[in-house]
Amino acid sequence: MDEAVPPHHRRAQVTDASPLNAAIQSDIPHSARLWNYLLGGKDNFAADREAAEQVLAYMPELVQSARFNREFLGRAVRHLVAEAGVRQFLDIGTGLPTANNTHEVAQSVAPETRVVYVDNDPMVLVHARALLTSDPQGATDYIDADVRQPDHILTEARRTLDFTRPVAVMLLGILNFVVDDAEATRIVRRLVEALPVGGYLVISHPTREVNPEAVDRAMDSWRAGGGAAMAVRTPAEIAAFVDGLEILEPGLVTCSQWRPDGNDTTPVSEYAVVARKAS
Repeated sequence: MDEAVPPHHRRAQVTDASPLNAAIQSDIPHSARLWNYLLGGKDNFAADREAAEQVLAYMPELVQSARFNREFLGRAVRHLVAEAGVRQFLDIGTGLPTANNTHEVAQSVAPETRVVYVDNDPMVLVHARALLTSDPQGATDYIDADVRQPDHILTEARRTLDFTRPVAVMLLGILNFVVDDAEATRIVRRLVEALPVGGYLVISHPTREVNPEAVDRAMDSWRAGGGAAMAVRTPAEIAAFVDGLEILEPGLVTCSQWRPDGNDTTPVSEYAVVARKAS
């Protein structure tokens, strides 16, 4: 972390950013834009909307799943800030900004919280300034990088985050795009290795557990439309990512049922877990 500039004076900057006019393939559906459409956003193209509607024909729960996953993010961040005292977040696979982004939730509880976002989608980069608004007591930064570059991500994140103090790594809906299990495991282990004791790992990941036939049909439709390769893992495979960590209650569950706080607990095909590095 840059100690030369006091945190409340430090301005968020785009780190290692590609040009803002980077090529955007508007004719090929993209997961971040599809998710934006499902959440009611406007940063998507016809190809994204068409792919979403095709998937929804097989899996109507997808809108609900997107909303529940977003609500899980909010509950997990609020818990980590308010109850666990975490003041630093590394959110990998940010996606397009909607409401209740990680820094907004965290800084509403503790304005001094520092958040680093990571994504490699040109449209996300275009919107980086929206993500980089921060409470002046805290800091928000953006890294243009792929989840498959954990060493690069960690190097750049250290410009804003202090890894001698607790950091929460957020991997929501991103590990499913690393289809090779060994590579996905390597990425997670490298990120966890960098965490100090008291750091946290937050994961959400699609699974066939709740509605396998609908998920299979939706995946076939996504692939047929030219969408990026995606893995749908079992709960046991998702749990393996947090092996050796202290899993917070209620454990690995459908994201709607992670500390629901009175919200709808209808099961969806997206599982979630929050785990702590205890040693």
